[in-house]
Amino acid sequence: MSSKEKPTLGGQRIKTRKRNIAAPLDPAAFADAVVQIYLDNAGDLELIAKCIESSDLNFSRYGDTFFEVVFTGGRTQPGTTKPDEGERHTYSILDCEAKREVILPSVIYIQKILRRRPFLIKNLENVMRRFLQSLEFFEENERIKLAIFTALAFSQKLSGLPPETVFQPLLKDNLVGKGLVLTFITDFFKEYLIDNPLDDLISILKRGKMEDNLLEFFPSGKRSAEAFSEHFTKAGMGALVEYNDKKIFEVKVKEMKTALTTQISEEVDISEVIETVKQHVKDAKLPEIEVVRILWDVLMDAVQWSGKNQQQNANLALRQVKTWAKLLNTFCTSGKLELELLYKVQVQCYEDTKLMKLFPEIVRSLYDQDVLAEDTILHWFRKGTNPKGRQSFVKALEPFVKWLEEAEEEE
Repeated sequence: MSSKEKPTLGGQRIKTRKRNIAAPLDPAAFADAVVQIYLDNAGDLELIAKCIESSDLNFSRYGDTFFEVVFTGGRTQPGTTKPDEGERHTYSILDCEAKREVILPSVIYIQKILRRRPFLIKNLENVMRRFLQSLEFFEENERIKLAIFTALAFSQKLSGLPPETVFQPLLKDNLVGKGLVLTFITDFFKEYLIDNPLDDLISILKRGKMEDNLLEFFPSGKRSAEAFSEHFTKAGMGALVEYNDKKIFEVKVKEMKTALTTQISEEVDISEVIETVKQHVKDAKLPEIEVVRILWDVLMDAVQWSGKNQQQNANLALRQVKTWAKLLNTFCTSGKLELELLYKVQVQCYEDTKLMKLFPEIVRSLYDQDVLAEDTILHWFRKGTNPKGRQSFVKALEPFVKWLEEAEEEE
């Protein structure tokens, strides 16, 4: 390069990328505009819905603010339920009467809005979650209105309100401890069950992962089956009490079966197994008939059945009966319970093909081990009421019954 030539810069010019500068947030102006729509239409929700549909307000940015206006009549302070500065209207959900027929139009109105603007579903979740976590800051009548709205929202299958959005925020220790959650959930249940069957409520509880945890709505000092029964019976929800009692019963039966299965598989001494049964019966207040059914189920489930060898299966069943006869004898203390055991054997032999031909042998073994009395067997043979396989089982048992009758005549 000669001394007269001037140096030049080579390379490619890079254009500077323009930054996306977000417009400043102005939720106050948005809230005032929505409030004005309410005021201009004197709270007529159908007219309000039409105005909102045709408006160019930025709902995607101010969705939470919109639902604050719907529920409370205006904007709330960030993170709270307290009213913020700005315009307000008196046609909100919390300003109306605590009656389902008054609140229902608001539920239908929100459903219309969500159909037109489905992106607002998340905002409804946000606001509901915040309000439910802040129940203590609402007046008692406002909490009732929220409960009625929630019940109607589920009843109308309102989009954007999954059960977990309702139930999980309620489980704050301070809210539960003050009894606010129990009162809210009771109002919610009562309102929902006016139009819907209990099965639908249970379905909602299942989806909200609360079906087996209803006692979590109670203050810690009242989490008992007795407290549950007393509270919801007083609230007029006997069907819910019956359902919960059934669930508790099923859990206790499962616990008992699990404990017995473990002991039987480990061949624990029979006296120890008997004590285990007695303890579970005492704790769970299990009916005697249910105990007999459980014992037979557990004993048969513990057998390692052969796939095809019928004779081997027969030997295994009879050995099990002989081994645990004392256990059955301890709890088959009356003719009624013996008959229940015999019905249980009948049903299992009918439903389980590998046991179908073993019915007379099992009955004979139970008789030999003094578990079933002669009178019980003869009663079943002559007057049994369970139809499952009865005709074939009666025929199969005829030789044994004939032997019993002959022995009776000789005596």
